[in-house]
Amino acid sequence: MQYRKFGRLNWNISEVGYGMWGMAGWSGGDLKETEMALDKAVELGCNFFDTAWAYGAGKSENILADLIRRHPEKRLYAATKIPPKNHQWPPIKDSKIEEVFPFDHIVQFTEKSLQNLKVDTIDLMQFHVWEDSWSSTDDWKKAIEKLKKEGKVRSFGISVNRWEPVNCLKALETQLIDVVQVIYNIFDQSPEDELFPYCEKEKIAIIARVPFDEGSLTGALDINSKWDEGDFRNVYFGKENLINTLERVERLKSLVPAEMSLAQLALRFILNHPTVSTVIPGMRKIRNVENNMKMGALVNSELSSQTLSQLKANRWDRVPTSWSC
Repeated sequence: MQYRKFGRLNWNISEVGYGMWGMAGWSGGDLKETEMALDKAVELGCNFFDTAWAYGAGKSENILADLIRRHPEKRLYAATKIPPKNHQWPPIKDSKIEEVFPFDHIVQFTEKSLQNLKVDTIDLMQFHVWEDSWSSTDDWKKAIEKLKKEGKVRSFGISVNRWEPVNCLKALETQLIDVVQVIYNIFDQSPEDELFPYCEKEKIAIIARVPFDEGSLTGALDINSKWDEGDFRNVYFGKENLINTLERVERLKSLVPAEMSLAQLALRFILNHPTVSTVIPGMRKIRNVENNMKMGALVNSELSSQTLSQLKANRWDRVPTSWSC
């Protein structure tokens, strides 16, 4: 596994981390299989794990706690998120931060995550949604200062709303945010425009999430793909999005090098950008862990300029909708 510096925090973080949403919020999961996949990731050098209280109301945090306990000899970094108080993903435009992240709510859910993770200090606590109009208010800043002073959180970050990568720049100017988590993949390249240059200049770490566009960039979906009731992918890949997505994925297949799968190419595209600190694919099966971790173990594996140019041409700029949360 190759490692990168995590922005100004200077942590050595595995290029491929582990996204834990699917372990508690999606259908088809098996706890024993999940634990084996997580253990395999640690064995292959993964040391960064991203979860959230909202992933199963603490269930995913509990799973991460068990992983940390099973590997006391390893330095595993735990990142989690504070849910919005009003349970709105993404936040309602013109909403007030008092409705979403009041001081007491930030403190309360940090305490809950500490209990779930069974740690004294959380490495990275993130706001699970964000509106930059909140940046000028004081409560969230005071909460950060309190929790860091008490040693309960090492660093804070923002998980940026889908397809809104610049909706955090004012918050970054406060110097209280060390990390930005943003959707970045072959389709969603807009973070390169403004967010990445700003973060590179200010040494803010970048976590690239949704590397496979919720699964489409693995090449495994088709027009008949369906999931169990309540699974987010039924909404995301509804009639407004599925057909357009499949057409775009089909065009990508001819660009996949012989030695890679489409999923591996998707990860390589992300890691090709030097501003990215780590990418966090969701994984529940050992074979997926092995295939994805392989991309973090390659040395001098930059894409050719021709391949990169061809992938850049597949940029797909979209705006938030009712189904894109």
